[in-house]
Formats: sequence, C-alpha cells, structure tokens
Amino acid sequence: MKELNAHPAGYERKYVVRLIVAVVSCLCVLFGCDSANKDASTAVAPQPLYQDPVYDGAADPSIVWDKQGRRWLMFYTNRRANVAGLQGVEWVHGTPISIATSKNGREWDYLQDAQFNGSGVTETLWAPDVFVHNDQYHMYLTMVPGIFDNWSHPRTIAHFTSADLLSWTYQSTLKLNTEKVIDADVIAKPNGGFRLFYNDEPDGKSIYFADSEDLYDWQDKGKAALSSRGEGPVVFYWQGWYWMVVDAWRGLSVYRSADLDSWQQQSGYLLSKPGKGEQDGVIGQHPDVVVQDGRAFLFYFTHPGNIPANEGTDDASTRRSVIQVTELEFDGQWLQTDRDQPVTIDW
Repeated sequence: MKELNAHPAGYERKYVVRLIVAVVSCLCVLFGCDSANKDASTAVAPQPLYQDPVYDGAADPSIVWDKQGRRWLMFYTNRRANVAGLQGVEWVHGTPISIATSKNGREWDYLQDAQFNGSGVTETLWAPDVFVHNDQYHMYLTMVPGIFDNWSHPRTIAHFTSADLLSWTYQSTLKLNTEKVIDADVIAKPNGGFRLFYNDEPDGKSIYFADSEDLYDWQDKGKAALSSRGEGPVVFYWQGWYWMVVDAWRGLSVYRSADLDSWQQQSGYLLSKPGKGEQDGVIGQHPDVVVQDGRAFLFYFTHPGNIPANEGTDDASTRRSVIQVTELEFDGQWLQTDRDQPVTIDW
C-alpha cells in the first residue's frame, strides 16, 4: 500500500451514495436532470478499466500518485499474451513493466515502459510495488534471470529508486528466506520502520515478511501468521484496521490485524464468483488497493478467456488479461464488494 494513503478517515459507502444523490439532485434543479445524469454517468469507471495496447497482458497493478506530473500512474506486469510462437510459459517471461496514466483514476492510457538502470537487471520483470516515502519513490520488483518455458527457475526481489517514476536505479537485491520469491508489498509499520510482505514459493507459496528501518537494509522475519497460503499480497490501513488481501487462486482472501503481526482471516473470498461486466466473468487476481477520500478501491486483473468453454486452450484468447476495479465496503467487521455495481471515480 502506498504511504500517501495511510490512516485515512473512513466512512461507509452508504454515505457516499447519499452524497452523490444529493449532488445530482442539486444539479437537476440548476441545469436539468438530463445534464446532471450525464455528468454522473461520466464518472463511472469503464469495464474493463484498462487493456494494454502492446501485448494485451496487463496484470499485477500497482497505482501511485505522481506528485510532479499531477497524474496517477499504474505500473503493471505486461505479459506477452498476443505474441505468437511462444512455448509453455515463455509468454509470462520476457515481460517489461509498463505504465498507464490517468488524470482522474478511471480513464487510463498507455504511457511507456519503465526504464531500469544498473547491474543485475534481468530479462523478466514481474509484480512491481511502488512505495512513496519523503518524496522518494521506491520500487520492489520481482526479477527472473532469463526467458523460460517453465516455472523451475530462481526469482528474487530487487529494490530500485526513482526521482521521476519513469527511470529507475538499481539499489540491491534483497536477501530473503529463499531465492525463489515473488510479489513484494511494502507498508509503514505503526511504531516506525517498514514491513515488506512477499510470497515464498518453496514453502508452499506462503506469505513471508521482512522489516527495515530505512527501506534499504532488510531483515527477513520468517512466515507471516496467516491461516492459509496465497500470492500477490497487498496490505493497507482502512477503517481502523490493517488489511491484507491475497490472491488465493479461487478469489481473494482477506485478513485483518491491529498490529501487522497477528492476523484474522475473513470467511469466504472476494471476487470468487464471476462478474457480469465486460471481460469480468472469471475470478479476480493479484490486486492493489488505493484508499482515496475515505473510500477504498480494489484493482485486480482477470483472464477473460479462462471460461469453461475454453478449458484446455492455450493461446492469445486465454492468455490475455485486463485490469478491473471495484469498490470495497466495510460492514462493521469485514470487507465486502459487489463487482457488478458501477464504480464512480473522480480523483
């Protein structure tokens, strides 16, 4: 989760809905209902939210506010879904980290690939996590040393820094529990310092964590106290709790904590049932969460072609992926979402 959204003052979605209704009513009086309804509808995020124009393989989103550029940037793994002739899982390797940009959080356009400088940069880049501290941009990035047709190769998490969010300088490769780790996510600890959660693949794809006082030197602390496994953890603070949302391969599992140490798991899974929206009829995967103006937005990706009718098919139609968004609701205890409800975003 991004530091700029830490400890927001939350309020439930029903109050947001009432506010929107009140504003629309006022606009109806001033300008006529047709105009007001049109203005309200233009704030609804499209489905899908974003589709990559290069490889058609946007996945693993990480969203951050670009203070200098006065815009939002979405970093994502750009899987080579539409490249013909790739064997096995080569299409998930050789992947750049691409960037999309938005002025309002709902209309996104491809910008460019992120540029990485320094020793140790590999051919395959996955799952960027961008974290802001004291106006310095940090990225923790999974690196794989080559392009492979299988999953049997090392992967590490490296630290990069940037002044402009476009060009990134290598700082170090983190020494974590093993040399087959993916999917970093960083959050500020409540009593100072920082915590990085990640997926340790040799240990049954469990979630592990490491701590740092300065974002540069990290000490691995072992396995997180979670009751199940998963990948792509994202951790954020909202409604008086720290939350962790994890890709559980059948939807997203949810945990809450008061201190980032002890975790309770919510029953059931978010985004486990297919949605009705365009290219949203499958489970949601590898999320990011942005807390903005007291509301929490869950960004995730889908493989729209992974439907029962395509079982056994491995081509561009099943490899392609898109980014979607839904709004989280706090029911007083846990998190819920209805992915079929329109999401209004005007950041």
